[in-house]
Parts: sequence; C-alpha cells; structure tokens
Amino acid sequence: FRETRHPVYRGVRRRNSGKWVCEVREPNKTSRIWLGTFPTAEMAARAHDVAALALRGRGACLNFADSAWRLHVPSSRDAKDIQKAAAEAAEAFRPMENDGVMQDERREESEVRTPDNVFVMDEEDVFGMPGLLVNM
Repeated sequence: FRETRHPVYRGVRRRNSGKWVCEVREPNKTSRIWLGTFPTAEMAARAHDVAALALRGRGACLNFADSAWRLHVPSSRDAKDIQKAAAEAAEAFRPMENDGVMQDERREESEVRTPDNVFVMDEEDVFGMPGLLVNM
C-alpha cells in the first residue's frame, strides 16, 4: 500500500503521473464533487478551500485559513459553480514559469529598474546616518 494523500493539505491526492487531484464530499451525502487535476499540491489545496467554504461555510477546515479572504466565493452551492470557482482560485495561485531564471532574480531585476523620470532619495544620506554611526 502506497499513501497518495498529501501529508499537509486536506483533500489533496497525488496521481502516479505526479499531478495533484482534489475532490470534496458533499455534506450529509455520499457523493463527491470533483474539483480537478492540478500541477502543484498548493493549487489543489486552494481549490479544496474554495469548495469547503462554499459547502461548510466559515466553520470549514481550510488549508490556508489566513488567506481565505482572497478566495472567490461561488454564486451558489451547485457543483458546477463550485467547480468553476475552485478552478479560478487554483489558477490565481499558479506558479510562474522559470525559463532558466530564478523567480527571486526576476524580482530583484524588476526592483532595480527605474524609469528615468523617477526621483530617488538616499534616506541615509539625508538624515546623516553615516555621520551618526561614526559619532556613536
């Protein structure tokens, strides 16, 4: 027997292909709502959170309880609406492609570039921090 459930995220399983799937059981029923197949466990966990909020409300056990306010709420408790909202939430958290460059490096490059018409002020120089540190 090989365990396929994710060790941290609720409602998430790993397929043999390496992709992650998610489904939730409807309250007071034996049926389940299939939420889809996702490339990462985090995307599947976000989909689970949307469905759990829709079906169980504020008392639902969530994978990312601190970011529940960011999730799209389905218009109804219908399975199709829940599936659509779960897919949208998962896509919103899709990781960026790496193209051979690390994401941190991309972030640093974007922070370094500034347009020519932007005024940059060195706060340490304005408040005399180098002299203050020398005097201490």
